Amino acid sequence: QVQLVESGGGLVQAGGSLRLSCLASGRTFSSYAMGWFRQAPGKEREFVAGISRLGGSNIYANSVKGRFTISRDNAKNTVTLQINTLKPEDTAVYYCAAWNGPFASDNLASYDYWGQGTQVTVSS
Repeated sequence: QVQLVESGGGLVQAGGSLRLSCLASGRTFSSYAMGWFRQAPGKEREFVAGISRLGGSNIYANSVKGRFTISRDNAKNTVTLQINTLKPEDTAVYYCAAWNGPFASDNLASYDYWGQGTQVTVSS
């Protein structure tokens, strides 16, 4: 079992930055590949970024490449999403997720554990 708690969301102007964090419970954090997803009002949850369980590889949605950076610290049981050059279309609830596999994945169905989400609102 893994419990995930996100933090760092907020209201920011377009062009600004945010740093989202996800703290995982348990002593087996390094067994899980991690991902960030987001869900805007009236839309389906979509993949944003993923990172392998040891942090050696990561993948991004095309819409965020070059602006978002995912990283992890297995010693601190945390995964972070650095978001730069925010756009109004980035407004969404951002979710941290974990799946019991080695590779970064963009497949929502692969993920076993989810946090409650943190709201990111970008004003124009």
